[in-house]
Amino acid sequence: MIRKFGRDRRGNYTLMTVITMVPLMGGVALSVDYSELLRQKHATLNALDAAGLATAQQVVSGATDDAARAYAKTFFETNLGPVDPANTSLTVTLPNNSAGGGTLKLCSALTYHPYFLPAAAMLGGWTTSGATTFTECSEIRLKNTLEVALVLDNSGSMNELGSGTGARRIDLLKTAAKQLVDTLALQAQQMKQVSKPVQFSLVPFAASVNVGPTHDLDSWMDQDGISPIQHEDFDWTKMTAAEDPNKYAEKLNGVWYKRGTGWDDTEDQPLTRFSLFADMTVESGREEVPNSKQYICDHYRRNGTCWSGHWTTPEYIYTTSRYASWQGCVEARPYPYNNDDTTPSTAAPATLFVPMFAPDEAGTLWLDFNRDGANDVIYLNYGYGNNWWADWPYTDSPTASQRQSDMRKYFLVKPYGSKSAASGDGPNSSCTTNPITPLKDVTQLAQKEEIDNAIDAMAPNGNTNVPEGLAWGWRTVSSNEPFTEGRPNTERGNDKVVIVLTDGANTYSAVSDSGYANNRSTYAAYGYTGLTYPGSGSVTRLFMNTSTDIGKTTYTGANYTAALDEQMQTLCGNAKNSNVLVMTVALDLSTTDAGDKKALDALKACSSDSRFRKDPTDPTKPAKLFWNATGATLSDNFREIANELSNLRIVG
Repeated sequence: MIRKFGRDRRGNYTLMTVITMVPLMGGVALSVDYSELLRQKHATLNALDAAGLATAQQVVSGATDDAARAYAKTFFETNLGPVDPANTSLTVTLPNNSAGGGTLKLCSALTYHPYFLPAAAMLGGWTTSGATTFTECSEIRLKNTLEVALVLDNSGSMNELGSGTGARRIDLLKTAAKQLVDTLALQAQQMKQVSKPVQFSLVPFAASVNVGPTHDLDSWMDQDGISPIQHEDFDWTKMTAAEDPNKYAEKLNGVWYKRGTGWDDTEDQPLTRFSLFADMTVESGREEVPNSKQYICDHYRRNGTCWSGHWTTPEYIYTTSRYASWQGCVEARPYPYNNDDTTPSTAAPATLFVPMFAPDEAGTLWLDFNRDGANDVIYLNYGYGNNWWADWPYTDSPTASQRQSDMRKYFLVKPYGSKSAASGDGPNSSCTTNPITPLKDVTQLAQKEEIDNAIDAMAPNGNTNVPEGLAWGWRTVSSNEPFTEGRPNTERGNDKVVIVLTDGANTYSAVSDSGYANNRSTYAAYGYTGLTYPGSGSVTRLFMNTSTDIGKTTYTGANYTAALDEQMQTLCGNAKNSNVLVMTVALDLSTTDAGDKKALDALKACSSDSRFRKDPTDPTKPAKLFWNATGATLSDNFREIANELSNLRIVG
């Protein structure tokens, strides 16, 4: 029987089937779980890539770090499809630089729990932990765009020859600046996927900055005379109703208004610097009245005929025209707004910009007020440099201060043929530069030509006010008014850069006139330094928020330079704290000259740190974005600046 059982084959198939089921089921389990693993892994990768792109948009648009991380997690988990979010984790690494592109990195870990593999392992007599973890990362290079303000010195000293060359400094600067624009424009052509990848603005500066006369109706200009500096040197109190009930001035709630029918269609409008430009008139032409001349016989013959005589002066009809138009320069705002990018608002009148209006200084330009050929007043010479109008002639023995500030004089009509002001004198005195050119996309040929043409049109004239130039450079790359061409200030992936070049120290010309009008300076962006700011006690605007090193009653050129230097450092700090990259270039300044050395130190302190280069004298520190250039090295220095900017603008 035993032999018979051993020869029996009828149960072999079943036994073999049972034995082979274990590896077969294991194989099926592996196949099913592997397919599912691939499916979940693919779904996780898709969700990761999609979350990276979506989160990059949030980062670029200015989302906070916490908001960006939360958005990435929600977007990732929502798009996982068949994957249970509980089996995943997400790590978000945001760009570590606060401005200027960078890399957004998202890493996800997927823990896969197999369906059949554990059971198959039990049948096979082997063990497995079951879960398998995979980690994948996705990196997104954020777009890196540039907005560059060229803040270039147009003061009179830029007419001098650059050291080591036979060319004027201004011409060397024009060549170097256009070379920089060309280099960045060529590189920007690579960034087809980004609109306006590289933009340039131009801010020529001297004693002031010209924002452009076409901005006279903009809301950021003081249209209603409410700024505390609007009437800083204007005395409207002499224009009374008692003197002329048809044309007088009245102050209401801090604003001066035109009252009386003599103002014609501008009655009840505010009295402002803009209205002054519109109201000043000059007899610019005349037309002879036909047949208005008469012949007068002076000597008769005995027969009654005329021996000799003369023609009387004919009658004329005189035409008048506007004396001058505002050319576009503005004064510096009072502290703290002189050194920041605060958006102008009528709710805060001191934030508004006020047009420059250089007062007619004491000394009557013309003496005959009725064209009768006889002088009506005696000429007095006070030695002022901007005497371009007549003093009010109907006040007995006025002081120099009264001659300058009495507003009635501006409504006299300048007689035909009367003496003209010297070249450069007038209400636009100290407004010597061309207007700002706002940001232009240099990948567009027409816009690049605008920048190039504006650079070529620069002409040196006037003093040096670096902080005012720097402030307006910042404002051109800002998204705030006055100039709004810049990308949003909170947008990541965009660098706002201000490049400042000057060939000398800050200057504000002192005047010794304490016995006269007490101006204490020529008129420029901070007005007259002899005038005190309302509510500041005895401090002039230029000295506000300066240290004890600045004498608050010291009216010298050296003290003005020191005050401007301190204003510049405050401004530089504010700009850098607002993520504006500041690059400074000194041209032909000597390290052995005490004044030049101060200017060099101030420019270097103003500059930002490089993100890429180390200080050659101390490799543990970043290099400063400062160049001490000469006329011979300026072009090479601007190539180095181009390289620095190229490193910022990485094409991703």
